[in-house]
Amino acid sequence: MATKLTSKGQVTIPKEVREYLGLKQGSAVSFEVDPSGDVIVRPADRRRPASRFAAVRGSATVKMRTDEIMALTRGD
Repeated sequence: MATKLTSKGQVTIPKEVREYLGLKQGSAVSFEVDPSGDVIVRPADRRRPASRFAAVRGSATVKMRTDEIMALTRGD
């Protein structure tokens, strides 16, 4: 599917693509360039985390002291 760029740098996203992505009027989209140079358009609310570890990053919920965790990981 091809579309033309306006003098303001705007493009119309084809209807089939809008429907596939679930885009409605006023939806935000993100543009990313992958390592091969291809541009990826996706809904802004469905962006990937900054890294594959970002989704699991957080604080521990285990109520153990550091020395207890070290003993578990190293063995006694």
